[in-house]
Amino acid sequence: MTTLVTGATGFIGSHLARQLAERGDRVRVLVRQRSSLANLQGVEVEAVRGDLLEPESLRALLRGCRKVFHVAADYRLWARHPDEMYRTNVMGTRHLLQLAFEEGVETFVYTSSVATIAPPRDGEVSNEESLATLARMIGPYKRSKFLAEQEALAMARKGLPVIIVNPTAPVGPGDIKPTPTGKMILDFLNRRMPAYVDTGLNWVAVEDVAAGHLLAADRGRVGERYILGHRNLTMKQILDALEKLTGLPAPRVRLPHAVAMAAGYAENFLSCWLLRRPPRIPLDGVRMSKYKMFVDCSKAMRELGYAPTPVEDALARAVAWFCDAGYVRGSSSPQWRRAA
Repeated sequence: MTTLVTGATGFIGSHLARQLAERGDRVRVLVRQRSSLANLQGVEVEAVRGDLLEPESLRALLRGCRKVFHVAADYRLWARHPDEMYRTNVMGTRHLLQLAFEEGVETFVYTSSVATIAPPRDGEVSNEESLATLARMIGPYKRSKFLAEQEALAMARKGLPVIIVNPTAPVGPGDIKPTPTGKMILDFLNRRMPAYVDTGLNWVAVEDVAAGHLLAADRGRVGERYILGHRNLTMKQILDALEKLTGLPAPRVRLPHAVAMAAGYAENFLSCWLLRRPPRIPLDGVRMSKYKMFVDCSKAMRELGYAPTPVEDALARAVAWFCDAGYVRGSSSPQWRRAA
């Protein structure tokens, strides 16, 4: 049986491809012309060139595939040309869904995002029934993922067996870009975080997210969403965990949200207009931080048998990988190693 994975050179997708290969699946992966295969080192896959925006390349890619895991996405909190996100996340997903339907794919797992879940009300947590609207989506990334999820739901109603998974904030080895959450860990390790904002996320090991994809394909109900996460943690709790793990001091200053927004506007003006480089403090990220995105993951546990592992262990693997991969300044020095 051939299983297709898009986004297999990225963070979640590489772990998924590895787990599929380890259990004996014949794995085909979509790679673009300039894709690096570093994250797939040691994984037996069939790499096929193609592009989500070139439907004819996708038709050949899908031929003979019974299962599809569509993980690929443009995940950025800032883009000079936001329309690039819509093309990849919405149009690319639409192309793949339609062709999968025409080719008779038996299972299609679409990797959405917790970003499409409505933020919780005070004192509550969100779940798969917390329905959002496009108007409530902050920034082009969230809006594009919301629209792409609607494409997946529409195709499920049309008859394609689509199951949707909504990962929270994955952490662990292989975060090559890195993701916004990985960048937060790197900022801590590189001492670029003098203060923090009172926000919160649901954190999960990236390996558990990959395992949740497999469970969704095997046990998920068509047209349903499954949140793949684990622990709800405030930013302070995460920073304290990193301090305990590395011995490096966590920032003690908590910025009011209004001050963080003002700093974000100033930094964005300096970076985007004067220095012509991506901002270190994306405004959409600051806007999102107004909400503690705490969620309930019990549906996946109950229906899929999903069993996430300790977040602290995943943080340790992430720190070790960032250091070994050369992302952390001075991490090879004896002084840093003693601290960590």
